[in-house]
Amino acid sequence: MELTFRQKSVLEAIRGYQRKNGVSPTVRELCNILGLAGPAGVHRILGVLENKGYIRSMPGKKRSWRLIEEDAAITMPVAGRIAAAAPLDVWDPPDECIPVDPLLYGDENCFALRVAGDSMIGSHIRDGDLAVIRPQPDVESGDIAAVVVEGVLPEATLKIFRKNPKSISLHSANPAYPPIRFSGKACAKIRVVGRYVGLIRIGRLG
Repeated sequence: MELTFRQKSVLEAIRGYQRKNGVSPTVRELCNILGLAGPAGVHRILGVLENKGYIRSMPGKKRSWRLIEEDAAITMPVAGRIAAAAPLDVWDPPDECIPVDPLLYGDENCFALRVAGDSMIGSHIRDGDLAVIRPQPDVESGDIAAVVVEGVLPEATLKIFRKNPKSISLHSANPAYPPIRFSGKACAKIRVVGRYVGLIRIGRLG
């Protein structure tokens, strides 16, 4: 349905804020974005946009407006589990998809892995969280990465990746877990799946 200039402005403000921040703006934030002094006009336009099928309200929430197009079309795959302790086999088809735009993390190919274990709690990554991974074959020393150690089965772990010309080590963010070190030809067994670029904590979606 056709929108007026002001209605389009409010819709674009919601869309831009949601893609940048992962949540919808409050009415007060919309007022600040659009340079409006009070919320009355914004409330009226939000009602019109809902009636025309562009957004839907979520009663009881401060950030109560969601784009219907975002809900319907944009998802991120959850590709399996990744260990934040001993390595786990994670290479199954995607378990599910979540209503999050991968572009929020800088790449449309980003995917999530469900964290198992507590070895990364020092980096605020907890058991049950979703670690967002940007696929790339290499990372800088000191980055947190999803890493496969080639062996009988492909295994993956989420660790702080450190390297120098002679060795690679995978470090936890929990002193209870010692580093895993590789040197010489053993370094060839390590394959970087991607760089950790964000966290989604269960219970914060929707």
